[in-house]
Amino acid sequence: MAEAVLIGVVVILIVVNIILLLLYMSAKSSPYYVVYDEETKNALKRRVTSLKEDLESELVDFDVEEWEKTLEESIDEEVRNL
Repeated sequence: MAEAVLIGVVVILIVVNIILLLLYMSAKSSPYYVVYDEETKNALKRRVTSLKEDLESELVDFDVEEWEKTLEESIDEEVRNL
């Protein structure tokens, strides 16, 4: 009885090791992350900061009432075209 349990545990451990090996090979062939050097990382940070500032300045200039008016006109025109 003890031998059967021991054989079962060994078989389970072998299967688990095979699964872990397959997962490792899969992760190694297609990594989910990218490592950047400091220069690239700083360039990306500057670009994101620039885009953020541009977006914030556009949002300040954005007029909701004018946008709604344009949208309503566009909808009315589409309805007339139907």
